[in-house]
Amino acid sequence: MTHTYRLIFDCPDQVGLVAEVTGFIALHNGWITESSHHSEQANNWFYSRIEIKADSLPFGLDKFTQEFSSLAEKFSMNWKVVDSNQAKKLALFVSKASHCLSDLLDRWRSGDLHCEFSCIISNHETLRRQVECYDIPFHHVPVSAENKADAFEQMQSLIDRYRIETIVLARYMQILPRDFCHRHRHQIINIHHSFLPSFIGARPYHQAFDRGVKLIGATCHYVTQDLDEGPIIEQGIQRVNHSDNVEDLVRIGKDIEKQVLAEGLRFHLEDRIMVDGNKTIIFY
Repeated sequence: MTHTYRLIFDCPDQVGLVAEVTGFIALHNGWITESSHHSEQANNWFYSRIEIKADSLPFGLDKFTQEFSSLAEKFSMNWKVVDSNQAKKLALFVSKASHCLSDLLDRWRSGDLHCEFSCIISNHETLRRQVECYDIPFHHVPVSAENKADAFEQMQSLIDRYRIETIVLARYMQILPRDFCHRHRHQIINIHHSFLPSFIGARPYHQAFDRGVKLIGATCHYVTQDLDEGPIIEQGIQRVNHSDNVEDLVRIGKDIEKQVLAEGLRFHLEDRIMVDGNKTIIFY
């Protein structure tokens, strides 16, 4: 993988914006390997993601940040510069279902996902042996109606200890507390086994079967304080028919879930997602 710096910013749209940013990069002999832009006409807002070969610049990330700051201030940017070599630290939250966990771990071990799975937290012991085969710390934190606040305090302590940057809910079957969601805004990724906004909440395949749907799907989204209503990152569907029973829908759905979660997580790891209100802009 080419070592790059990713410049990600959004700001009020205006004439000359791209020219000044790319001119700054060219002034320092920066080699742009990828450049994506979007102008949201409804609110006159501009979004951009630019990748620059790190070794084409005469300085490192800190100096780049220092040099670019005046230009960012001029255009009132929300911005960051990310080193592509720095793997994000992730925590996986799981329950009993293993298909999403297994898929992510396999993609990670094969190098398809550039990240560090720092720990895995579960409300059940079911997947401990599978996780420990990968030499990843496994933490069992039971959750019940009586201990939920204490349980999530314990989970937050683990997140702090491992310096977690992103939390992935790989079929974690617990509703997260509102304050926990707020604290990790746009840093919790969930896979919902339904094509949202249809069939939110529990047992969506059973809901879909009862409705006699012809398409089923899965949705990867950021978690917010409102259940299954966060900004959508990725979705997938597959056609089904009257001969498919609930078990068939579950089996078909598992494959969709794995693909959609992995793709959504990859977009996040590569800093391709920008959030605009309750929707996302994805620079594919």
